[in-house]
Amino acid sequence: MKKEIEKVLGMLKERGVDYGDIRVVDTIKESISTEDLKVENISNSRSRGAGIRVIVDGSLGFASTQDLDKLMDTANNAIEIAKAGRILQKEKVVLSKKEAVVDEYSTPIAIDPFTVSKADKIELLLNAERAMREAAELSRTIASMDFQKQEKIYADTEGSYIVQKLYESGAGIEAIVKSDEDSQTRTYPNSFRGNHATAGYEYVLSLNLVENAADIAVEARKLIDAEECPSGYYDIIIDGSQLALQIHESIGHAVELDRIFGSEAAFAGMSFLTPDTMNENFRYGSDHVNVVADATVPRGLGSFGYDDEGIKGQRTVIIDKGILKNYITSRDTAAKIGLSSNGTNRADGWSNIPIVRMTNISLLPGDYELDELIKGIDNGFYFCTNKSWSIDDKRLNFQFACEIAHEIKNGRLTGKIYKNPIYTGITPKFWGSCDGVCNGEYWVLYGTPNCGKGQPMQVAHVGHGAAPARFRNIKVGVRDVE
Repeated sequence: MKKEIEKVLGMLKERGVDYGDIRVVDTIKESISTEDLKVENISNSRSRGAGIRVIVDGSLGFASTQDLDKLMDTANNAIEIAKAGRILQKEKVVLSKKEAVVDEYSTPIAIDPFTVSKADKIELLLNAERAMREAAELSRTIASMDFQKQEKIYADTEGSYIVQKLYESGAGIEAIVKSDEDSQTRTYPNSFRGNHATAGYEYVLSLNLVENAADIAVEARKLIDAEECPSGYYDIIIDGSQLALQIHESIGHAVELDRIFGSEAAFAGMSFLTPDTMNENFRYGSDHVNVVADATVPRGLGSFGYDDEGIKGQRTVIIDKGILKNYITSRDTAAKIGLSSNGTNRADGWSNIPIVRMTNISLLPGDYELDELIKGIDNGFYFCTNKSWSIDDKRLNFQFACEIAHEIKNGRLTGKIYKNPIYTGITPKFWGSCDGVCNGEYWVLYGTPNCGKGQPMQVAHVGHGAAPARFRNIKVGVRDVE
């Protein structure tokens, strides 16, 4: 394959392109689900092909193919598309500088998930379902596993040639209770098919699905008879799994520089930030809010060796003590503000063009024990695990619903739980109300394998690290409160 790639790159240079790159991507996926002690789904897929991107006289062209014997034809198609695009060109595409790299990278794993038998995987899922059903009377139980292996070759006309092998593994369980008028769910270790990481099958084993099954089953049963969460303004603690989505929606998407420039306006909106905001000492949150984009953190679902422009995975400070410091960028967007790419340009497979995507956007740990945060609340709640969410097209006004709320009175958890808790806010005001984050012992890295963006739609796998954090005077519920 290397010789074929080099021939295409040589042809691109001969034809005088400003720039060209090739990505050959081979992706294998496996998904297994059980429901009510029966195998609901087993799916295996493989997708292999190449995407070629060129810049001709400042105009971008992209073409892709599943036939790796047609790389030369595909490259010529990309050139013709770039030339045709000059008719509508408003400004020339300029890439920030980078060093040429020749390297290899592989996800560190202990157990290749594709060597573990389906029978063993199914038995683990069924055992988790049995444990849920033995602990409480449930209407429905679900368990799932997902695995991916992706082999990627990246090469460009600037001299880079990078080979990567990336593994992903994840699993989760769900307990559901229904009555004539209601339905309540508890999930572990997170909603939306559990938690996911760049790791091998050892990660699934480390989740201890069976051992944690009883707790969520009992909570689901209790929720069906619980009171609705009150409405009002309360001090709340948000657990790490819910904060992961809060970070994703109200920080991660907001700091994508292509979105800030308007590239997502027609599909998913823009951002309340502008290209100049990060130079204005803009206060995104309180001093307790420290956020990084880090593609190097072990097991992060957004971790890799190099992005799809050949930029090495790196750690970038996004928010420092509440002050906005940086965006996540590609080579072309970074060049517009006089910076170099921080390695966050990725494509969904071989058939899509790379766009700015999150890596692991994480809230760094603070100094608090969870008990300390709880003791600082006279009347409030501890919200856990996302149920649903909504956020406006500028990532400013949001509403999140959680699976469960634990009551806090006089600095202690009372043991009472509420169902259907909802909180709302405005992004900078919300993060400005944060007055404490738990320490590193509570910090967990959560994987989000379903981040949608782009036209046509691309799905990215990203990560978010978080520990429970406390927020003051937050609007809870959707009813107007005096």
